Amino acid sequence: MDTVRRKLSLISTLQNLSYTMKLLLARPLRALHVLTLFHTCLLVPLTATVPYTKMVDYKYETRGTQVNRSITAETRAHMKIASEFRLEFLEMLRKRRTTQVPLTVEIAKPVANSWYQISAPSIDEEIMKSCPKKEIENFKDLLKEENLYLNIEEGEQGKLPLLILSLKNDKQIKRPAVVFLHGTNKYKEFLRPLIEAYASRGYVAISVDSRYHGERAKSATDYRDALISAWKTGDTMPFIYDTVWDLIKLADYLTQREDIDPSRIGITGISLGGMHAWFAGAADTRYAVVAPLIGVQGFRWTIDHDKWHDRVESIKPVFEVARDNLGKSVIDKDVVEKVWDRIAPGLASNFDSPYSIPAIAPRPLLIINGAEDPRCHLAGLENVTLKTNQIYKVFQCSDNFKFIAEPEIKHQISKLQVKESSDWFDKFLKPQQLEPKL
Repeated sequence: MDTVRRKLSLISTLQNLSYTMKLLLARPLRALHVLTLFHTCLLVPLTATVPYTKMVDYKYETRGTQVNRSITAETRAHMKIASEFRLEFLEMLRKRRTTQVPLTVEIAKPVANSWYQISAPSIDEEIMKSCPKKEIENFKDLLKEENLYLNIEEGEQGKLPLLILSLKNDKQIKRPAVVFLHGTNKYKEFLRPLIEAYASRGYVAISVDSRYHGERAKSATDYRDALISAWKTGDTMPFIYDTVWDLIKLADYLTQREDIDPSRIGITGISLGGMHAWFAGAADTRYAVVAPLIGVQGFRWTIDHDKWHDRVESIKPVFEVARDNLGKSVIDKDVVEKVWDRIAPGLASNFDSPYSIPAIAPRPLLIINGAEDPRCHLAGLENVTLKTNQIYKVFQCSDNFKFIAEPEIKHQISKLQVKESSDWFDKFLKPQQLEPKL
């Protein structure tokens, strides 16, 4: 079986190489887009340090920390496992893709008063406003806002809406960037307090609409309907995975921007966005620093320990349809497992947190959950955090991993989470203090 798999992998690699070479003479954006995807799928990290092909020393570096150790049998074994995970995960993502198109960018307009922005300000927005922010006179005038569409693939969901904030500055310097992902039934503009705060501190801050949310939705039921359709047809993966594919393509774009340092790109998200950040960080090594908030959980553990109810409740309609299709009178763990396998293959098995979280090592990884979160049970992460801690120790960079279980917090964002994640990015991405200019 291993021999067959190696042969198939080699054939796929040669096909990708052939296709890449044919496009190298195309216009720069398209050529680099294809080339970077080729590298991503071959698991070669696109950092500005030493590539994996040099198997004498392993070096990983951001502005805040450096790992420079001789490769041991243990580190080599982990690197191999992480690479195999990424290969398998990316192969799965490619199976349900619509026709890919050249990566292009369109100028968009700011979103104003759409149906998904009519809700009253929430406590979450007030919490996000607590994010550390540099006090700058006339900040609004000095803020550069970009509204863009990134064309990824054919179909209604193939256009990724971006909101990018940064400080205006006449110096041609490359800055760190952080990508922010919203939760269920939210949208990129919801995160504006966070991205404004990061922009004030010298980051290029990017917020996106996940699939069937924000500008990618036409009604309040689009996400629910997409989940049900995925269960019935198996054609798409709207729960987590399709947006992770978008984030891989987003990394293609961000690493080409003249104002972004490609070795200093971070990613974070809240709830569903935390899951997006988790899997994007595991799948793509160009996300140099990863900080999922109230998102990391053990899907297999919840099935085995009958603790799946609160997670199911968050997207219950698809489970109700599956229950009826399977001839059941109630939603039970058999229904839950079948739904996960259908709409997000491997989520409760080989791509679950015990396998995907360690694949992020040795890159800086911060995980914050609420200690009382009924969707992200702490007991389901005990083995995950233990295993991940051990791997970071093998790489001799234990300070690159931190897990926080915030006392008395359920499934909700908090000021502590905002502050801790902000400090984490500052520590490892080291933004420069800019003098903004009009």
